[in-house]
Amino acid sequence: MTVTRNANTGENALVGAVIEWFVGNARDLPWRSPDCTPWGVLVSEVMLQQTPVSRVLPRFDEWMRRWPSPADLAAEAPGEAVRAWHRLGYPRRALNLHAAAVTITERHRGEVPRDLVSLLALPGVGEYTARAVASFAFGERHPVVDTNVRRVIARAIVGHGEAGPPSTRRDLAAMEALLPAAPADAKLVNAGTMELGALVCTARSPRCDDCPIAGHCAWRAAGRPAYSGPRAAVQKKFEGSDRQVRGLIVAALRQADGLVQHSDLAGLWPDATQFERALRGLLADGLATGTAASGYRLP
Repeated sequence: MTVTRNANTGENALVGAVIEWFVGNARDLPWRSPDCTPWGVLVSEVMLQQTPVSRVLPRFDEWMRRWPSPADLAAEAPGEAVRAWHRLGYPRRALNLHAAAVTITERHRGEVPRDLVSLLALPGVGEYTARAVASFAFGERHPVVDTNVRRVIARAIVGHGEAGPPSTRRDLAAMEALLPAAPADAKLVNAGTMELGALVCTARSPRCDDCPIAGHCAWRAAGRPAYSGPRAAVQKKFEGSDRQVRGLIVAALRQADGLVQHSDLAGLWPDATQFERALRGLLADGLATGTAASGYRLP
């Protein structure tokens, strides 16, 4: 995905339209509140990875009431983070948040760092999350790119109906070309482009007639041609997958007060080979601890 426009002056009409639309239409979300701490922003960004906002909201509120600071979470056993994760999916993220809380408490005096290098050094924090926290929590000027942003850029700037396979270098460069020089405006463009992709420029049914940048969209101007380029990999079905088996095991461990016997866990899934593979994976990932002889529990 190659971008030829440069909007760093902040005067580009498309960028101005995104900012104006976002200011008037942004969803009222707790992690966007002026009172939300950098820790809250970090928690929300990890929870929102591959998970809809509607599922995150109740978990986020519960999490922040229980652990309003990194030190609060770091003082708990890692398994408590997994238990509080409930059904958000990908529970490894809960362990990563706990490990990040420990690192923040021990190395950063309990304060989420604002510089990109330190954020990237936190357990489980990658390019997207580090840049999102730097931008949304601290107002630093960094391009923030997720699936929604990639789709908006692909359509509005490049003229393609889909973004194709991701490329960190190209995607960041594409968003960088759109960001105004002023950090406050850059933050709005990051958040606004993301919101636009989530609510209007959606993957399956884009609402072009309601889009604030319709008049600047290269894809719409070209007649919304069908996409024929390379496509991003499609995630395998959840039903019947090892992910489903892992989820069943973690749910059983989450609900238990103590150890769960191997025989009880094995009864959760009819395919013994797949069950054992999923259990080994959980043990290797640190999401479960124990042995077949003693039983298993959360870490």
